[in-house]
Amino acid sequence: MGSVSSAIRWPPRLGIGLAAGIAIAAVDNFAFEGEVSPTVIVALLLAGTATLGAIWGRGGRIAAVGTWACIPLAHVIKHVLGLPDTLHPNTYVSILYLAAFTLVVAIVGTLSGMLFRGFRK
Repeated sequence: MGSVSSAIRWPPRLGIGLAAGIAIAAVDNFAFEGEVSPTVIVALLLAGTATLGAIWGRGGRIAAVGTWACIPLAHVIKHVLGLPDTLHPNTYVSILYLAAFTLVVAIVGTLSGMLFRGFRK
């Protein structure tokens, strides 16, 4: 019965994660004409995924994946469409490195939030 209840909960959590990821990607690509320090984006991703982990514990993993995926996906879309990008060099290899790095940041953030949730109890 637990799998049915978790199957019902994951779509809204994924939606919330995607919304957070879209907001972070928007800051990365459009705020100050795309001239935002990467440190700000890393901090936003870390804080966002930590919050999701603290709110939902292990259930926040799907939301954290949604949040993480938006960042490299925004750069892939811009690369495919030939739009100017803040990532230099704007290559698929650079986007892959960005995806790997931001995945590590999202994992650390989510685990930190889950740890905080465990200490709260």
